[in-house]
Amino acid sequence: MNFSKFLAGKLLLTSELPLTKPTIDYLFRTNQSKQLPSITTKYGRHQCNRCGNRNQQLFADIPCARCDHPHLYCRNCIQTGRVLQCDILIVWNGSKPAWPLQTQPCHWTGTLTPPQQKAADAIEQTIEYKQKELLIWAVCGSGKTEMLFPAITKAITESKRICIATPRADVVRELFPRLKQAFPDTEIEALYADSPDRTDKGQLIISTTHQLIRYQEAFDVMIIDEIDAFPFHHDKTLAYLTTRACKKDATSIYLTATPRPEHKQKISHKKLPVQFVPIRFHGQPLPIPQLKIEINLRKKLQKGTESKALQQFLTTRPESRQLLIFVPKIPLLKKVAERYQAIAVHAEDPDRKEKVEQFRQKKIDILVTTTILERGVTFPSVDVVILDAGHHVFDEAALVQIAGRAGRSPDDPGGNVLFIHQGKTNAMEDAIAQIKMMNKKGKKL
Repeated sequence: MNFSKFLAGKLLLTSELPLTKPTIDYLFRTNQSKQLPSITTKYGRHQCNRCGNRNQQLFADIPCARCDHPHLYCRNCIQTGRVLQCDILIVWNGSKPAWPLQTQPCHWTGTLTPPQQKAADAIEQTIEYKQKELLIWAVCGSGKTEMLFPAITKAITESKRICIATPRADVVRELFPRLKQAFPDTEIEALYADSPDRTDKGQLIISTTHQLIRYQEAFDVMIIDEIDAFPFHHDKTLAYLTTRACKKDATSIYLTATPRPEHKQKISHKKLPVQFVPIRFHGQPLPIPQLKIEINLRKKLQKGTESKALQQFLTTRPESRQLLIFVPKIPLLKKVAERYQAIAVHAEDPDRKEKVEQFRQKKIDILVTTTILERGVTFPSVDVVILDAGHHVFDEAALVQIAGRAGRSPDDPGGNVLFIHQGKTNAMEDAIAQIKMMNKKGKKL
């Protein structure tokens, strides 16, 4: 086994190592690996060295079968496996991994548009000059993935290790086959819970941000897709894990269509370099959402009563397009789906992956969903409706992202977007203003 490829840049519990005890002992004895305590205590305060947690309320005692007395464990990272204070973390201390030499790793034969090329050049130059960070502010459907290809190509030819991190598993599943096709000779991994595409020796890794808990100083290039998305911008642990997974001189590239206020503030103060891509790859503007007010909408949805605005829309929309209906809460999914003879999907749905794929293959005409499909998925020809668009879960970023599901195909760049609400919100107005602003910038190109 090539231990350097398997262990370099990793931070693993012994239970996560598919190695025998004699092999692990050999790695320690030859100083190729070293041990770190899993949980340290200083001045009566605990820290989990696996996830960085310092919140004392997230530590607790639990009986330990190995030691016959209770031990501390960290509740913050319990979802990726329990870590006890008597556990150790293993890090690689040997030679650097040698990645296969490639002179032409990219097999993609497409052509970038001028705005895409400008962004691609900015990304490549940021990495080449080892600058710290760059934000790509690109509209939904601008072709962000293809913009990354030149920089990934250069990084691979220079034997660098690259990570594309994203908050959601759906995005990982969508990106993996596209990157496998573009870089067929590169070892690529897709990491998410129960991923079948884990090889533990990838040079190019596509991962949910949660899975970065097993990495430390691993990557030369860190690309964070959808940096504004939940749960990344809500959970400080994920930002910590992403930073820890980078080498000290790594370059971070941030991708978003909807930067958060803190990003906009840093941009305005020239503390965060930015490159705009205000136009979709097919050159057509973003669909502007239409607002439709409906009195007592929430009561109707709770009772499973028909929305007059939605029914009117259904009678006039093109039959050639599929329909995505977004609702704010899981309990509404079944009621709305039954009313309109549709299929419902949400984050905890065990058949989520299959349903999304059936919709993509046009085996399903209407799909009712929560914000889990607000971003990271592409369907060629859909209309989009948000029921109760004034609900607090639909903030400005969510509304822009959801509207961005429509009109993504050059064969059908229109697409209808309808916000059905019982009272207009600032988020709706701000979302429409942002879409119009990007269309105005795009028109200049």
